[in-house]
Amino acid sequence: MRTLVTRLRLRPWAAAALAAFSAVGLLLYAVVSAPPSRAADAACRVDYTVNQWSGGYTAAIKLTNLGPAVSGWRLTWTYGGDQKVTSAWSATAAQSGQAVTVTNAAWNGALATGGSADFGVQGAFQSANPTPTDFALDGVACGGTTTPTDPGTPTTPPPTTPPPGGDCGGAVVCSGFEDQSGSTPSGAWQFVAPDCQGTGTVTVDTAVAHRGGKSMRVDGKAGYCNHAFVATTANLASVGPMYVRMWVRHTTALPAAHVSFVSMPDSSQAGKALRVGGQNGALQWNREIDDATLPAQSPTGVALSKPLPNGSWQCLRFAVNTSNGNLDTWLGDQQVPGLHADGVPTADIDQQWLARTTPPRPTSLRLGWESYGVGDDTLWFDDVAVGSTPIAC
Repeated sequence: MRTLVTRLRLRPWAAAALAAFSAVGLLLYAVVSAPPSRAADAACRVDYTVNQWSGGYTAAIKLTNLGPAVSGWRLTWTYGGDQKVTSAWSATAAQSGQAVTVTNAAWNGALATGGSADFGVQGAFQSANPTPTDFALDGVACGGTTTPTDPGTPTTPPPTTPPPGGDCGGAVVCSGFEDQSGSTPSGAWQFVAPDCQGTGTVTVDTAVAHRGGKSMRVDGKAGYCNHAFVATTANLASVGPMYVRMWVRHTTALPAAHVSFVSMPDSSQAGKALRVGGQNGALQWNREIDDATLPAQSPTGVALSKPLPNGSWQCLRFAVNTSNGNLDTWLGDQQVPGLHADGVPTADIDQQWLARTTPPRPTSLRLGWESYGVGDDTLWFDDVAVGSTPIAC
């Protein structure tokens, strides 16, 4: 995998800018005609960072507003190759032909002068992945031409077959459990009961799978001492930021009582767990060390989360920023507003969560069932991936 960073800077035309242009070939300054909704000196800077592997890529994008403050934004560009955007994070992306349009999320649309928004896209390509050069903010062209460096061909030859668990890119964990033999988890996945073990069980299932022929089945039982999880043996302590994708299917709707089905030992909590589960019928994050929840368990907070549909396979994705503690959660390609923590307290969402300022540092991933009262459930997990860049469904 190679990483490419291309920076495009735009600001009003001046003699000083002309001198800068002659000194740095990849910095382009241009006068643009502003639409009525923006002042004539509207400008922006786009930092477009590509991570590429055979047939796929992610682009982490930072948009900086150098013009007047805006309450919402639209960034467009045109791909010069056969790239196809498949998903986005912290923004909404649409593509028509080679033209891509990205609009702000609900929380990052307001940009003061000098303010910035970080977001990204994931996509696929067959023959070429050149960096776009025609960025435009709210219809204001970002300038003429540059000479971008093509990301080139990955140094690692593409695999002859898809990796187990689907399209995981360079993920540290990429598993569809197809390498499991027998009915008991083994090898890279081991059964664990973090606090106490009861009647809950984990087995390798050959009858139900999202893709391929196997999945991990968890028969979760109600009651605190029925913990049953399957844990990766991979050390995730150095993965940051951490992006996790899994497909999960469960039988019974999330109960009103607190339950967890993802548990990550967290070195910032002295090994106590950072957990994903449910309460009041909706998805929630829970922090074991102080029992904080995201969102707050008020009627408004719960309404900003979503239930986990039962009886069908669901793609659950989340991101843990191990530098600043921010969290994002997606059900399929839809971000869950109540499961977003950006460091700025938001009523009914993350005031309680932000009471602890130490960023999390998960060291492992455990999938299973942990109930704190009522709540049996049977779950299946498949196509699990953990890496340092976003992983699409």
